[in-house]
Amino acid sequence: MAQVTLKGNPVQVNGQLPQAGSKAPAFSLVAGNLSDVSLKDFAGKRKVLNIFPSVDTPTCATSVRKFNAQANELSNTVVLCISADLPFAQARFCGAEGLENVQNLSTLRGSEFIENYGVAIADGPLKGLTARAVVVLDEDDKVLHSELVKEIAEEPNYDAALAVLK
Repeated sequence: MAQVTLKGNPVQVNGQLPQAGSKAPAFSLVAGNLSDVSLKDFAGKRKVLNIFPSVDTPTCATSVRKFNAQANELSNTVVLCISADLPFAQARFCGAEGLENVQNLSTLRGSEFIENYGVAIADGPLKGLTARAVVVLDEDDKVLHSELVKEIAEEPNYDAALAVLK
C-alpha cells in the first residue's frame, strides 16, 4: 500500500505501481463505443498511460490537454487517458476541447486494472477512483517509466515520462 495526499491530507492507495523494467500487467478497459479494449490491442506501439481520477477536475483536464499537445511529436506511440469517467463524459470533454491525439479509456469494467496497476484509492473522498499516475510502456509492454504522483491535485512530471520515448 502506498500513500499519497489530496490537498495535503493523507490518502491510502492499494497495490503497487508497475516499476521500470517489469512487464506491464494485462488489462481490459472500456473504449468510447463501450467495447472492451485490452493492452493487446496496442501491440507494437509504445504506450503512455495517463491515469487520473476524473477528467472533470482541473488538474486531470490539464494532463489530458498537455499529453494531447505532445502526442504528435511521439512516433509509434499512443497516449491512453484512463479514468473512472464514463466514456460519454470522456468523449464530451475531448470533443469540446478539440483533443484528437489521445484515446480515452474508462475503468467502468476495469476493476482489475485499478488493482493490478496499484492506483486504487482506498480511503478519503475519492475512494474508489484512481490515483494520479503515469506509466510508459515500450512496444513489448515493458515498463520504461512509472510515477505515482504524490499529491493528487498536482500534475505528473511530463518531461520525465516523455524523456524515455525520445
